[in-house]
Amino acid sequence: MSQPLVLGIETSCDETAVGIVRGRTLLANIIASSVEEHARFGGVVPEIASRAHLEAMQPTIEKALKDANVSLKDIDAVAVTAGPGLVGALLVGVGSAAGLAIGLDKPIYAVNHLAAHISVDYLTHDHPLEPTIALLVSGGHSSLLQVNEITSSIVKLGQTIDDAAGEAFDKIARVMKLGFPGGPAIDAMAKEGSATAIDFPRGLTTSNDWQTRPYDFSFSGLKTAVARYLESVPDYVRADVAASFQESIVDVLLLKALAACKSSGIDSLVIAGGVAANSRLRAVAQARCDKAGITLRIPAPGLCTDNGAMVASLGALMAAANRTPSPVAFDADSSLPVTTISIQL
Repeated sequence: MSQPLVLGIETSCDETAVGIVRGRTLLANIIASSVEEHARFGGVVPEIASRAHLEAMQPTIEKALKDANVSLKDIDAVAVTAGPGLVGALLVGVGSAAGLAIGLDKPIYAVNHLAAHISVDYLTHDHPLEPTIALLVSGGHSSLLQVNEITSSIVKLGQTIDDAAGEAFDKIARVMKLGFPGGPAIDAMAKEGSATAIDFPRGLTTSNDWQTRPYDFSFSGLKTAVARYLESVPDYVRADVAASFQESIVDVLLLKALAACKSSGIDSLVIAGGVAANSRLRAVAQARCDKAGITLRIPAPGLCTDNGAMVASLGALMAAANRTPSPVAFDADSSLPVTTISIQL
């Protein structure tokens, strides 16, 4: 099946997302976000997210089918995020996808949310992806991966040992009263500030860290340093804080990613996940990759945050590669390791 028509469902956090792809062509990408319901709490509330998924699932599927101009009987396979994520939220998507697969008598691919973030690159680039180093940065994850083959072999090189990059953005934005989610707010404010105004720390970049944890990340110390700066400097310039804080995160992410490219001999880097939409990360990554002779690939901003297209894309790649489908009865796994690309029979 070289051009399978796949419907993908993503419910790992606060977006109810449904995407439809035919092979590597995106036909529909519908997202119903409950972010406004969480904003007053300063973060995602799992129970609210789960209820929002239940309410939004059917109309989101219907809208995706309409946009793609296809019917359910046209679908060749169903794909769904099986993990990682919020277990209650995941269960809504898993239950919906399993019901569709049974009703349509079609195969189902229970895929990894993190691998799906990487596979969405296939919808915007024609040339082969593998092998590549992948920097995956989002609200819940900051990982450095070696992707040998997107449907069968992903090796974890490193990950955050505390806060993820997106989580750090959200927490500092909350302290600065910039609202939720914090990433877009800090990105916008940073454009008016100086990235060199304040010398915030770069976590896990000492000589010893490069020896012992070369590809791991830590943003907890940075978060604490920024919070202490805000307390000790009452007349701080918010734009300068935002820009300097953002620069520290961007610098560390790219230092580690380019080091992984160099040590592995792989001259391709994919940056994916919600934080990949950050304008400063995109600009600095392009400049440093150009200088290092590394091919950089970043999805369009609208495909960086959680979406159904990425799940459908990975499902289509699994089907095209004749990978074994998942059993209809499988468990959502809130801590599914990235090396488990799909749950198979």
